[in-house]
Amino acid sequence: MKVLISTDIEGVAGVYHSEQVRAGNPEYERARLLMTHEANAAIAGAFDAGATEVLVNDSHGGFRNMPPDLLDARARVIQGKPRYLSMVAGVEEGVDALCMVGYHSRAQGRGILAHTINSFAFAGISLGGEELGEAGLYGALAGEYGVPVVMASGDDVFIAENRPLFPHATFVETKKATGCTSGVSLSPEQSRRAIRAGVEEALAARANARPLVLEGPQTVTLRAQTSALADLFCQWPSFERVDGVTLRFTAPTVEAAVRMLNCCSAMSSMLR
Repeated sequence: MKVLISTDIEGVAGVYHSEQVRAGNPEYERARLLMTHEANAAIAGAFDAGATEVLVNDSHGGFRNMPPDLLDARARVIQGKPRYLSMVAGVEEGVDALCMVGYHSRAQGRGILAHTINSFAFAGISLGGEELGEAGLYGALAGEYGVPVVMASGDDVFIAENRPLFPHATFVETKKATGCTSGVSLSPEQSRRAIRAGVEEALAARANARPLVLEGPQTVTLRAQTSALADLFCQWPSFERVDGVTLRFTAPTVEAAVRMLNCCSAMSSMLR
C-alpha cells in the first residue's frame, strides 16, 4: 500500500495567526516544527496500517517548510515549487490513498486562517457552481488519478465544509474555530496522537473510500479580492469578465483548472 500525505499548516494544532504561517517571523519557526511533527504522526499511522511506501508532500506557501532531517526517515518528501500537481504532487506515482493533514477552511469561511490557495488574490473559487476550498480542489485533482481522500485533519469549520465531499473519510478535529485568528486547540501531543490513530483507522477502512470525481470540462468561477486583480487575470484571453471582481473560464479537467488558478496566484505577486 502506497500512501500520500499532503501537509498544510493552518489546520495544525496551536496555529492561529498569520505570523505563524509566514516565513521570516519568529513564530513561524516554531509553527513549522508543529507542522513537521503532525506530518510524522501521519507517517507513523500509515506504517502502523501496513503501508509499504509513504510520500509526504510539503504543501504550504513556498513548499519548503518542514526540515527534511526532522521527518520520519521511512518517508520520501516532496518539496519545492513550481510543480504541476502542487499540493497533491505524488498522486501520479500510483498511490492508493491520500491523507490531508493541517488543512483549513475555504476563502471567506469562518475557520481559522481561512483562504483558498492565495489569501491576497482569491475571495472564492467555484467549479461547476460549487464553491470549493483547497481540500475540495485538490481532492478532485487526486480523484482524476483515481486516488481517494481517506483522512483529513483541521478545525471544525474545515471538517463541516468538507465532510459532504468525502463522506467515507476519517476526519480529525485539531481545534475549534472561534474566529479567523482564534480558537480552542488540542495540545500538540493530543493532536499527534489523534492524527496517528486517524490515519491508521482511515487506511484500514480504505476499501470503502471513493475518489471525488468531477466530470469535465470544468466551468471555473473565480472571485478576485480586488478589481485590479481581476484586470490582471483577464489578460488571459480565455477568461470572461463577469463583473468587477468575478471572472469565468473553462478548463478540460480539474488538473488544468488548478494549474490555471496557480498561474493566476503567481501573477498576483506583481500587484502586492
